[in-house]
Amino acid sequence: MQFTAMTGRFSLLILTLFLLWGCSSTPPKTQRPVVIDTIEAQVDVNSLLNQAHISNSPRKEQLLFDAAKQLHSQGEGMWARNILSSIEPAALSAETYIQYSLLFSDIAFADDSYFLAQRLLTDSRLDQLWQNISIENQVTLRQRRADLFLILGDPLASVSERIALQPLVSLYGQPIGLDISNQDALWRSLMSIPIAELQLGHEQSANLELKGWYELALISKDNQSNLELQQAQIKKWQTFRPEHPASLRLPSDLQFLQQLIAERPTHIAVLLPQKGSLKKAANAIRNGFMAAHYEASALQTSVPQISFFDTSKDDITQIYNTAVNNGAQLVIGPLKKSNVAALGNFEDLKVPVLAVNYIESQPPEAARNFFQFGLSAEDEGRQIAQRAWIEGHRQAMVLYTNTGWGKRSAEAFQKIWQEFGGTIVSSQAFEKQKNYSNIIKSALNVSGSEDRSRQLRTLLNQNMEFEPRRRQDIDMILLVAKHNEARQIKPTLDFHYASGIPVYASSHIFSGQDNSKSDRDMNGIRFTTLPWFFDTQSKIKKTINKIATPASSYQRLYALGVDSFSLYPRLRQMQKIPETKLYGMTGSLALNQQNRIEREQIWAKIQKGIATPLPMTVSQ
Repeated sequence: MQFTAMTGRFSLLILTLFLLWGCSSTPPKTQRPVVIDTIEAQVDVNSLLNQAHISNSPRKEQLLFDAAKQLHSQGEGMWARNILSSIEPAALSAETYIQYSLLFSDIAFADDSYFLAQRLLTDSRLDQLWQNISIENQVTLRQRRADLFLILGDPLASVSERIALQPLVSLYGQPIGLDISNQDALWRSLMSIPIAELQLGHEQSANLELKGWYELALISKDNQSNLELQQAQIKKWQTFRPEHPASLRLPSDLQFLQQLIAERPTHIAVLLPQKGSLKKAANAIRNGFMAAHYEASALQTSVPQISFFDTSKDDITQIYNTAVNNGAQLVIGPLKKSNVAALGNFEDLKVPVLAVNYIESQPPEAARNFFQFGLSAEDEGRQIAQRAWIEGHRQAMVLYTNTGWGKRSAEAFQKIWQEFGGTIVSSQAFEKQKNYSNIIKSALNVSGSEDRSRQLRTLLNQNMEFEPRRRQDIDMILLVAKHNEARQIKPTLDFHYASGIPVYASSHIFSGQDNSKSDRDMNGIRFTTLPWFFDTQSKIKKTINKIATPASSYQRLYALGVDSFSLYPRLRQMQKIPETKLYGMTGSLALNQQNRIEREQIWAKIQKGIATPLPMTVSQ
């Protein structure tokens, strides 16, 4: 990343030098043609640049900044960025430096250049000049920093910015609701912080208001499946901190708690196959669901009556109607895709359905009672694209197993990647095999390099020393493969001169059990995975491992069952309050507009053959 950033800045500087010191008095065009609204505006920019060319510091830097500001106002962000990159900030006056930071960080955000924005917005000089900044610009900078830190995975820093921003927006932003939106954004940042970090932040914070936010966040995240206990603790917290901003206005998801408790289903029907090819998968989901049920009961919280229905034979709509006629107020299941599709298109869903699989087609809008939850390969593809993009990559090579889930994950990645503006340099499917060398040589275009060498030898009619080269336009690799495949593919990539390219992978490369001897061949791979695999404190997981001794291939399905139990009372809350998230064993869960539960998993990396969780902060 450092090399890429330095190379980018160097290229921008060279481009600007051409602009300023070219032979022509008119600055040459950059990578794309410049469109100036008026001839007068063009003359102004050219005049400023020409004056800068013959001026000394600090006037030269001021003229360059004025030119960049003019170009930015005309929609010429790239040209403005090139000029700003050539400016030595130390030569700018205090007032101009503040405007420079505002303008350059705005352009960096628009270009998704988050590390450039981080460098600009966290510069020590900006902090030293803070008292000279107007309230309006302080609000802009605080908001921008808070957003940036959250994007880069540092919610603790984002929360600190929001706390510092609150008194400013209380004065400046009340008429337009900035104080309320800032408080909501602060809460979302808190909710993205793991419990252990929230506890540490609470212990170390000397700010009473921030300490109160940490306490409330811990109450919310620590009791997500125990609504009564959560409600009681919130009331106690409000009594203890009556003047806290969150006490005066509870976050919207917590305001909904009393209604959730009152409307929670008291009878649930579980529709899963008890025979056939899906029996083992269904058993894992059911055992995870019941383990969570028994854990809730042991904590003396109210638990629903559970009825089980076998979906191996009869028509799924008949089974659903039977369950409803027997008093079920909510249905968990089915699992089989054809059954999920049948219920998704059933126009008479009297009670809500939480299916434990996804279907390809979109159910009709009338199916407001139909929810889908599963271990979607598409969610992983999208999440990898987002992470790789934020980390500054733009040119991707995709290697994926030629299976249904492999194709779906790769297609989801490619769709998001191209929407961001990234390039798919190469996309290659593979079958399970013993030798992946030819596929990888083709994807990296090593074969083309070897062909050119042979042609040159033939042309010159003599032997030559030759080292093949891979294509140089790739800065990241997506690998969608199972662990036994990835163990062969990663060393093959290294052998074909791709050891320096970051490899991102789906969760399938990790079996769920550490195997340092076999997995060391995957060293360096970053992958997205379930929190379940790294939760050593969960009583539910310990119970399942003790009683069921589950095979690693079914671990994910146990986690799916556990989260199904946690989700059932909160579906209406998630539907009514879109920003609501449940932090479960399969990831951070949110409901989209199509009533599909989307998951955001945690990140890990293979180091010395061991899967190790990565810090949240991207820049680390």
